[in-house]
Amino acid sequence: MIGRLSGKLLAKRPPALLVDVGGVGYEIEAPMSTVFELPAIGSPVTLLTHLVVREDAHLLFGFGTEAERDAFRQLIRISGVGARIALALLSGMSVDELGRAVATQDASRLTRVPGIGKKTAERLLLELKGRFAPPADGAGHTPPDAALADVVHALVALGYSEREADAAGRKLPPGVDVSDGIRQALKSLVKA
Repeated sequence: MIGRLSGKLLAKRPPALLVDVGGVGYEIEAPMSTVFELPAIGSPVTLLTHLVVREDAHLLFGFGTEAERDAFRQLIRISGVGARIALALLSGMSVDELGRAVATQDASRLTRVPGIGKKTAERLLLELKGRFAPPADGAGHTPPDAALADVVHALVALGYSEREADAAGRKLPPGVDVSDGIRQALKSLVKA
């Protein structure tokens, strides 16, 4: 198993990368979140990797963080979810967003990623429930899942972007009910 590569970045053709390691060029596929964080071509780069061995190919996937690689590994363990779907999910949302979608069982968030249909999204949520840790907010706590999801949905319905709604939802104190959560979130969005 190839767990990590360090070398010189030769090419970026998202999602494909070419990394020279001691004179050997490794073709690596990476989620867009990793591709965006890479240095300029010709610069040194280190990627955590996961090797998928198939009958017809050996595919190497690269990640900028341990959390991304762990999420990828959790995703490909699910029946019917291959490396391409896992890569699409991690390109379409951050690991924290995926964790929130799993915690709140929000299939609609997953279906926004190209290639993910309703049935696949529901299967992902079912399989990942309890195996995928939801992200904690900056204060070290996670507001109750159902209340947070309702607050975020309400803010999106009021015209705020999902990113703004998620950020406002993470600022809520633990145990807040939905109506108070919406009021507090609106106040924080108006001040911003």
